[in-house]
Amino acid sequence: MKNPAFRKIAAVAAAGIMTFSLAACGSNSTASGTSAAGSSASSASAAGTSSESATASVTGTSVSGSSAAASSGKTFKVGIVQYVDDASLNQIESNIESELDAKGKELGVTFDYADYTYNGQADGTVLQQIASELIADQVDIIVPIATPTAQIMQTATKDDPIPVVFAASSDPVGANLVASMDAPGSNITGTSDALNTEAVMNLMLAQNPDLSYVGLLYSNSEDSSKQPIADAKAFLDKKGIKYIEKTGTDTTGITDAANALIAEGVDAIFTPTDNTVMTAELAIYQKLADAGIPQYCGADSFALNGAFVGYGVDYANLGTATADMVVDILVNGADPAKTPVQTFDNGIATINTDVCKTLGYDLDKVKAAFKPYCTSVEETATAKEFEN
Repeated sequence: MKNPAFRKIAAVAAAGIMTFSLAACGSNSTASGTSAAGSSASSASAAGTSSESATASVTGTSVSGSSAAASSGKTFKVGIVQYVDDASLNQIESNIESELDAKGKELGVTFDYADYTYNGQADGTVLQQIASELIADQVDIIVPIATPTAQIMQTATKDDPIPVVFAASSDPVGANLVASMDAPGSNITGTSDALNTEAVMNLMLAQNPDLSYVGLLYSNSEDSSKQPIADAKAFLDKKGIKYIEKTGTDTTGITDAANALIAEGVDAIFTPTDNTVMTAELAIYQKLADAGIPQYCGADSFALNGAFVGYGVDYANLGTATADMVVDILVNGADPAKTPVQTFDNGIATINTDVCKTLGYDLDKVKAAFKPYCTSVEETATAKEFEN
């Protein structure tokens, strides 16, 4: 995140403190629901299964010569609003910005996002203030990252023509962002990171066919986690596998929940792409690994931050696709109401090799067990952020 953005965040936060009583987190904002960059869609709504390729359903923007020529030399003001700092969301933002830079050079236009980039740090009141400032700045488009951010930007632009292109909403229909995936119906569209929960469960069983007790670790403040948790329960019920839920609404709560699962002696833990757990991951992963409990999560960034396995959407690709949709709307004049939400084929399992070793697993055997259920198996080591 650029320094000007941080200064703006501080200014907005200060204004929020003076004007409002701060909300506890994004889930307490006036917008309904609090999904995040992660999975909240059922297996049926996830585009693709573990046997399909991990590619975007719609590839880059095609810009007609006449549209590009008409826009040549123009500057577009792009508001980018991050929900909270975590590896997944930061990766998305970085790739949005890189793609906007590349498309700007290609088309001879400027996408000015540096002056309009914010991070709400999971505070609903601050996010509302950011929305007001972007509207006052008369930005040409707003790009909210994660569902809570998208919901607040959607509400703020309800009576305003500013288009909104969200990134990484797990269940846009369930979050009431769009009327349907094919025809959003208003000023908003974007990209979805819906997760195939059953595929994650299959990885658990592939690694441990004798699995008998599963912990479900998630935030009960994030609506986006509700559907994948329901899907996981349905899967485990069908298989006759016992499970227990532990939740929290912040890092301390998630840490306590993880400790409770360790005390329970679960065989494995499932976490959907839950931003609250994502922000706590670096604080809990070592405890889980030392206790011999593998954690399976809904994004590769969890594995980067210490979970045993992350499965799902390639967030770098998602960020690029989001930027391409922005370009299509600003340069080609595409109508958000008629622009389908982009979904992505799941199929990438990312193994944390450090944690694999701590758990005492043979990496080659794990990869072989996963291979029938994935289009690819990747490796990572524990770090805070992805390398550029």
